[in-house]
Amino acid sequence: MFNVEMYKGTREENYNLVIKQLKSLLEGEDNVIANLSNASSLLNQFLDRINWVGFYLVDGENELVLGPFQGLPACVRIPFGKGVCGTSAAKLETIRVEDVHAFPGHIACDAASQSEIVVPLIKDGKLLGVLDIDSPETNRFDELDQEKLEEFVAVLVNYL
Repeated sequence: MFNVEMYKGTREENYNLVIKQLKSLLEGEDNVIANLSNASSLLNQFLDRINWVGFYLVDGENELVLGPFQGLPACVRIPFGKGVCGTSAAKLETIRVEDVHAFPGHIACDAASQSEIVVPLIKDGKLLGVLDIDSPETNRFDELDQEKLEEFVAVLVNYL
């Protein structure tokens, strides 16, 4: 069902297909860990030129804790306001970073990461966590990536 060969359309068409696949994976399942695990795996298979994709989940009042992911071992806890993930969580907005080395307070979990996009998971006005994607290339993520990843997350939070 999830063959990389099926992504032969435009980037937008391919994103639309992966969002459709996400809906299929989530339908009828309400376990948060299972759904986040499948979502991170799906993005890992779909996106090229990335080295880490996964979730950090709200833990307590002002901290994120590592959730399901694909990639090298990662930082376990990130305070709100620290690094790209913590800043996205504190501001409740997507943050796209062309060069992580130029981002004040960047937390380097993987030295190979050069660019990053973080999308907050918000349901009923409440922050649940963030989707974090890293790339070994600078300037990997553009406006289309942001738009479609925000759409991906909007579908996902309906099942969390």
